Amino acid sequence: MATTRVPTTPFSDQRPGTSGLRKKVKVFQQPRYVENFIQAIFDNVEGAKGSTLVIGGDGRYYNEAVVQTALKMAAAHGFARILVGQKGLLSTPAASCVIRKHKAIGGLVLSASHNPGGPDGDFGIKFNMSHGGPAPESFTEAVFKRASAITEYAIVEGADIDLTRIGESKIGDTVVHVIDPVADYAELMEQLIDFNAVSELFRSGFRMRFDALNAITGPYAKAILEGRLGAPAGTVVNGEPMPDFGGHHPDPNPVHAHDLMELMMGPDAPDFGAASDGDGDRNMIVARGLFVTPSDSLAILTSHAHLAPGYAKGLSGVARSMPTSRAADRVAKKLGINFFETPTGWKFFANLLDAGLITLCGEESAGTGSNHIREKDGLWAVLLWLNILAVTKKPADQIVREHWAAYGRDYYTRHDYEELETAPANELMDALRAKLSTLPGQRFGELTVQECDDFAYTDPVDQSVTPKQGIRILFKEDARAVFRLSGTGTSGATLRVYLERFEPNAERHNLPTAGVLAPVTEAANAIAEIAKRTGRNEPSVIT
Repeated sequence: MATTRVPTTPFSDQRPGTSGLRKKVKVFQQPRYVENFIQAIFDNVEGAKGSTLVIGGDGRYYNEAVVQTALKMAAAHGFARILVGQKGLLSTPAASCVIRKHKAIGGLVLSASHNPGGPDGDFGIKFNMSHGGPAPESFTEAVFKRASAITEYAIVEGADIDLTRIGESKIGDTVVHVIDPVADYAELMEQLIDFNAVSELFRSGFRMRFDALNAITGPYAKAILEGRLGAPAGTVVNGEPMPDFGGHHPDPNPVHAHDLMELMMGPDAPDFGAASDGDGDRNMIVARGLFVTPSDSLAILTSHAHLAPGYAKGLSGVARSMPTSRAADRVAKKLGINFFETPTGWKFFANLLDAGLITLCGEESAGTGSNHIREKDGLWAVLLWLNILAVTKKPADQIVREHWAAYGRDYYTRHDYEELETAPANELMDALRAKLSTLPGQRFGELTVQECDDFAYTDPVDQSVTPKQGIRILFKEDARAVFRLSGTGTSGATLRVYLERFEPNAERHNLPTAGVLAPVTEAANAIAEIAKRTGRNEPSVIT
């Protein structure tokens, strides 16, 4: 099979964000759009010829078509071996696992994570490096530079690969191995989690509901929870990946996973509830009658991880993204281990993981992970929770309440103002930055500003500096408001406002979150002038 060089012209909008290039499906369906971007990636992969590449995605609309294109382009660039998930499927954590296990040079991960799917939904492409984690900014900027000047792309023309059949075939001199997308990942989980203890938990009559939201985690959850651990059939619901996620919004939070929330808050709630997102890297944990915030989940996993075989020797440290509540910091201090506050984006955790400075890490947006891979991992977090429940023999809600009693409770919520016009959103942030020096000492309602800043991060590993990562307002009453614009959407701008208040008194740990945070909400809205600058009196989503 001969390599064809196809003339092309650049697109101006191919700058990758924190998680690769994400656009509407219709944008990716433009002639040459996918090819241009993949060519720009391959042009920046040093040592591609003769190496191993991993390809797979979350099964959303357009996934298989892009997989076939990527396979033919990879063959044209001299990769010796390509590992691709059956039917083109690989969860993001599984892709990281496969890259690391098979010592691949990297991988193309096709996903828009928790964004909606379908013909009118979103699509995404990102490149993960040889350590299994997302490419650093130096790489993504080089990709954008190349994409902006591209004149041709290389591809091997030929018949599509049969992605339904596990086994090997060839495109020219390149070996394409269609692999079981679950096998390597399940093997890794068995090394980290006490499968015997969790199996005994299910044999004891323990009931669980895992909602896969018709996204990629379904096959993994069925194979591990029901297949290997013996959970009753039907424990996993919405377990078949669909191109449009079955109409679900594949973001595991109380708003979009409302069926699970209704069940867990109802009279016949099972013992434990969980969900994952579009590409399998996020998780949602629900105890009977109690939603566990991702911030609390990270802190609880940090304090109990030693109960699982993979972490029995203890943790080197824990890191959280800046908007995530400070709950994990308190655990780290008690354990005497490292703790770090990073910008949002998994690449910052990857540096700390590679350097051995941390073992666990997490973000308030439901991403939790450890040093087993270089991505967040939804099902792993659920399995670690199950390991903890099996060893402690306590219900999940009791574990949460005991944690609050020991460390205090961080009441926490996030307000999202979605699809704002970009200019007013940027003006709001600019105006906030301009007034930071004048805020300390000012009183807003019952709260007084103690200090504030525009968060900048100096990486302790490579000393790189990342500025303007979100505005932090700390109040004297041990409360906090954080403002940042999100980079995960595909249209307009999303303003995220994170609200937090610490409560050390155990007698006040069962109050309504909205009521406790009402003064923080009012102060945040007044400081940022959200209604005036956006025209929105209420957020689009509260989680």
